[in-house]
Amino acid sequence: MDSDPDNWLSDKISSKLIQQHRLEELLYEGKTQYQSVRVARLSSLGVCLVLDGKIQSSERDEFIYHEALVQPAMIAHPCPETVFIAGGGEGATLREALSHKTVKKAVMAEIDSEVTALSVKYLPGLSRGAFKDKRTELHHSDAREFLTKSKEKYDVIIIDLPDPIEEGPACRLFTREFYNIVSDRLTENGLISVQAGSALFPDLLNLTAVNNTLQSVFPIVATCVVNVPTYGGPWGLCFASRKVDPSRLALSEVDKRIASRSLKGLKLYDGLAHQGMFSLPLYLRKALARQRRIITDKNPLYLYGS
Repeated sequence: MDSDPDNWLSDKISSKLIQQHRLEELLYEGKTQYQSVRVARLSSLGVCLVLDGKIQSSERDEFIYHEALVQPAMIAHPCPETVFIAGGGEGATLREALSHKTVKKAVMAEIDSEVTALSVKYLPGLSRGAFKDKRTELHHSDAREFLTKSKEKYDVIIIDLPDPIEEGPACRLFTREFYNIVSDRLTENGLISVQAGSALFPDLLNLTAVNNTLQSVFPIVATCVVNVPTYGGPWGLCFASRKVDPSRLALSEVDKRIASRSLKGLKLYDGLAHQGMFSLPLYLRKALARQRRIITDKNPLYLYGS
């Protein structure tokens, strides 16, 4: 291995694991009002967006995470017309939501306008014109504040945020108080989708605590896992609703809805993948059942401590 640290980018997966990627080119490095940002070309992953030292998206495998985050909730809803996205500055989550012809309006609240601008400049393949879609309503504002003030209801709300770190902007959007706000903004059959963190054993604190916190607000919570090379392995996503359980959708029904909505270009998601994502391993089912931690404003969860 090349010993020159300038030739490698270190990505902290957890307090116990760091991945090293060969760095081909640093395209951008700077600091916004909210976080540090780098855009780097890596031999392993292509061009990547790095926030606060952690890779958020890579051009080569972003479809795995974004299809898994968005499509199960969109497909589970019988006819999603309105979507709200918290975060998702790269525009890939917005892209996946807009792929459904039923969608009439997609509102996105991304606090950091510089992340959006840099993503459009260096990673245009992630948004693929989604920001210019006439159905898109983009706000560079705090998602929690936006939803608190809003009176609009949404069929699907997608929480696509970085992991909660003490100096980052996302920790107040993983709490029970925030999920209560989200619940109030959902339509009757509405669903919430949440980026919930690593499913690597034994680093399960974020995933299991998010699952348990959602269970304190919603009667239905379903957790799935998808393998994302950029994130170092299995990654957890949680879906919650008052009435709709995406984990109970049959393989054939998922494929039927994909066809009826004319979804094109999916690389990860179909009925069989849906079924596999919600088939959790025993260790994770046991960890989810044992967790009692509820994340609150007064007792937030911070990751990546020493």
